[in-house]
Amino acid sequence: MMSDILGIARTQVLEEGRGLDAAQVLRCLELPRDRLSDLLGLAHEVRMKWCGPEVEVEGIVSLKTGGCPEDCHFCSQSGQFSSPVRAAWLDIPSLVQAARETAQTGATEFCIVAAVRGPDRRLMDQVREGVKAIQEAVDINVACSLGMLTQAQVDELAGMGVHRYNHNLETARSHFEKVVTTHTWQERWDTCLMVREAGMELCCGGIVGMGESLEQRAEFAGQLGELEPDEVPLNFLNPRPGTPFASLPLLEGSEALTTIAAFRLALPRTILRYAGGRELTLGDLGTRDGMLGGINAIIVGNYLTTLGRTAAKDLDLLVDLKMPIKALSDTL
Repeated sequence: MMSDILGIARTQVLEEGRGLDAAQVLRCLELPRDRLSDLLGLAHEVRMKWCGPEVEVEGIVSLKTGGCPEDCHFCSQSGQFSSPVRAAWLDIPSLVQAARETAQTGATEFCIVAAVRGPDRRLMDQVREGVKAIQEAVDINVACSLGMLTQAQVDELAGMGVHRYNHNLETARSHFEKVVTTHTWQERWDTCLMVREAGMELCCGGIVGMGESLEQRAEFAGQLGELEPDEVPLNFLNPRPGTPFASLPLLEGSEALTTIAAFRLALPRTILRYAGGRELTLGDLGTRDGMLGGINAIIVGNYLTTLGRTAAKDLDLLVDLKMPIKALSDTL
C-alpha cells in the first residue's frame, strides 16, 4: 500500500529520483527486521538506476598520523587521549609508493590524510610536494583530508589539482557536541561549502554507532542530503582503546545494513562508500549484503589506524557480484 514507506520510496526515489527527507529516512530505520530484505532490494534498485553497476575504488594513506589537538571522541589520533597512536610523518617517496600500490588495485582515487585541526604552512607545503610527485608518477586522482580550511587554503588545494576533498560532518548537528567539543559542527559545514564552491568534489560522511538515536541518524541523512556531497563515506564505530568511546558497543549487522539502505534512499545519486568498521560490524557476508543494498564504492586495504580487509578480497567480491570497477576516465 502507498502509505508504506517502501511504497512511497519506490515512487519518490526509484521512479522520480528524489531522495527521502529526514522524517522518511526515520521510517525506514524503524522498519522491522523482517522487512530488511525488501529495504535492501529497493536500495539496490535505486543504486543501479541512478548510479549504475560500477564501483569506485579508493585507497588512503596518512601523511601525518597522531598528535591531533582536537578531541573527537572516536579517534585514536587525538593527542588528548591515552590511545597508543603517536605522532609521525610520512616522507614523499613513501607517499608516492602508496599511491602506486593503490593504483595497481584498479583504484581511481588516492586520498592523503592528516590528523590535524587544519593545515599549517608546513603541511600545505608537504601536500603540494606530495600531490605534484604523485601526479608525475601515477595515473590516479588525488584527494585530500586535512581538516578545516580557510578560503585561501581551499583555493590553494584546488590550484594544486586536488580532485576531491574529504571533510566529514561525522554525525547529526544535534549530536555533535557529544562527539567533539573543540570545534563546532558549523565549522565543518562551512569548510564543506567552500570546497564545493571552489569546484573540487566534496566527500562528506560520518560514523554510525556513536550513541546517536535513530532520529539523529535520520537527521544526519537529511543534512547530508541538503549538502549534496559527491561522495558519502559510511563508517561504523570501531571503538578504539584509550578514547572516550572505547566502551561503546558495536552496531548490530542488521542495523548497519538498514542504515546503508536508508542512506541510499536519501541520497540516490551519491557515491556511497564503505569505509571504516565494516569488517567488525558486518563481516564477509554482511559486506556482500551492503554491496547489494546501496553501496557503490569501497576503500580497499587498511584505514588510518585500523586494519581493513585485503584489497584482493574486496576485488574478488566485485568480480563475484559482476560489479565493474569504475574507470579513471569516468571519474574526471
